[in-house]
Amino acid sequence: MAADKPWALISEVGENGYREDLAMMIKEHFQIVPFSDFLQNPDFYGPKIQVLFIWKFCPEVTPSLLALLPSLRVVSSSGTGTDHLDIPYIHSLGVKMTNTLHVVSDATADFAMGLLLASARKICDGQEVAKSPNIVIVPHTLLGTEVTGSTLGIIGMGEIGYKIAQRSKGFDMKILYHNRNRRSAEDEAAVGATYCENLDDLLKMSDFVMLSLRFSPESVGLIGHRELSLMKRTAILINVSRGLVVDQEALVQALQSGAIQAAALDVTYPEPLPRDHPLLHLPNALITPHMGTYSVNTAKKILQKMLDNSLAAIKGLPIPDEVKPQGDA
Repeated sequence: MAADKPWALISEVGENGYREDLAMMIKEHFQIVPFSDFLQNPDFYGPKIQVLFIWKFCPEVTPSLLALLPSLRVVSSSGTGTDHLDIPYIHSLGVKMTNTLHVVSDATADFAMGLLLASARKICDGQEVAKSPNIVIVPHTLLGTEVTGSTLGIIGMGEIGYKIAQRSKGFDMKILYHNRNRRSAEDEAAVGATYCENLDDLLKMSDFVMLSLRFSPESVGLIGHRELSLMKRTAILINVSRGLVVDQEALVQALQSGAIQAAALDVTYPEPLPRDHPLLHLPNALITPHMGTYSVNTAKKILQKMLDNSLAAIKGLPIPDEVKPQGDA
């Protein structure tokens, strides 16, 4: 019976929120309240809400919103990153926090390789030429960078980074990586990866530099003026981590001056970028709207994880993907 289902606050159903089929998955277990409906009558809905689902970073989890949800049991966030959430504050309210580990890695790694290939071979530029009514001969400006046999430097060899390495091996790429912790000899041998303890060495030797590290305060501005100056002038930077990992002002200068060849970014800061931001108008910058996990199958896997985590929290059971404040057991 619908009346017996716990209440959940979601973003919206439709173009700016959940697809109808995904919303139906939630409705099997919860009575859902779209955020726009909630705002019209927070006094009525607020005390009912036990679960807050975060999808595409919405709704934004602010102290003012949490204050309207006195019965909240769990904040269930899609994806693995939690840098957009104040976990200690949420935890201080007695509210559980969850994310969705191990279901976004394949889609993100696929997309990372797509960005690498599209940027290296100038696929988007080629599409514009193919559609142009004024060009009948393929211009030499579409000559791209060979991917096969090139050197890929992966910064962040966690689950996503390793899957990128697996895919890169199929292109006969030489794989270098820099990571907080070195992977096992077996892992390295399986993908033919070489560990670079010194990040500078990786930057100097790589034809492609792939950022796939988990975001932390220490990673802010990891790639700045100095790091970009160490890269080859023919190098391409790809970022599927977080926008703040790259000093965007430094990147704009590097792209404008030819210090590096190009950049392909699925993440920026902020998201979306202001429409007049120079990165959006540079011909050697490929920008996508943080869509690395956007496949139908992955969306369903993410949502199922969110449901499993939330139902466990409601029932007082162990939560598969609970996120605790740093330092908590």
